[in-house]
Amino acid sequence: MMWLSSPIFKSCLKTIPVFLILLCPNFNAQNIASDITSTPEYGYRCRAVVEEGDTIPVFDISDIDIYTTYVYKTKYHYEQWTRTKHNVKKVYPYAILAAAKLKEYDKALAKIEDEQMKKVFLKCCERDLRKEFEDELKQMSVSQGKILMKLIDRESGKTTYEIVAQLRGSFQAAMWNALATLFGNNMKVKFDPIEDIMVERAIKLVETGQI
Repeated sequence: MMWLSSPIFKSCLKTIPVFLILLCPNFNAQNIASDITSTPEYGYRCRAVVEEGDTIPVFDISDIDIYTTYVYKTKYHYEQWTRTKHNVKKVYPYAILAAAKLKEYDKALAKIEDEQMKKVFLKCCERDLRKEFEDELKQMSVSQGKILMKLIDRESGKTTYEIVAQLRGSFQAAMWNALATLFGNNMKVKFDPIEDIMVERAIKLVETGQI
C-alpha cells in the first residue's frame, strides 16, 4: 500500500474535490431544468421567494368580497333593500353596455376634426342608442330609471344630462331635464357611493353572482 502515500495519489486527492464541485452544479442545473419543464406527479407548481434562507411559496388568489348580514330594524327598510336589489339587477347590465358604447363614441369623435361631420356622427350615435335601448327603457319603472341614471354616471363618468347635451345640444338637454323633473327625476343626478350605499351593495352582489 505504498502507493497510498505517493505524491501522485495525494495530488489526485486534491484535484478530485475540485472536479466534483465543478461537475455537481451542471448536474443539478440539468435536473432543475428538467423539473421545471416536467409536470409534477402531485400538487402543482407555484412561484417562490427566498427570504433569510427559507423558500416561501407565493400564490396569486382572486379578491374576496366579505359582507356582513344586514339586519333591518323596520319592514320598510327591508322592503326598500329588496326592491333595490331587484332594480339594480335589472338595470345594471344596461348601464355597463351604455358606458361601453359612450367610450367607443368618444374615441371615434376625437378623430373627427370637421364640426359638421361631428354633428352627423352624433346623430348616428343617438339613432344607434335608440335602436338598442329604447324599447327596454320604456318598460322600466320610474324607480328603475332613477337608478339607471346614477349607474350610467358611475360607469361612464357622465350624467344623463351631459350625454343628451353632447348628442342633441344644451337646449334639448335642458328641455328634457325640465320634463324629467315633472316625474320626480333629475338628469343631472350623480352617483354617490356613500349616499347610494344600498345601490352600491346591490351592485357588488350582482358582480359576484350572489343575486
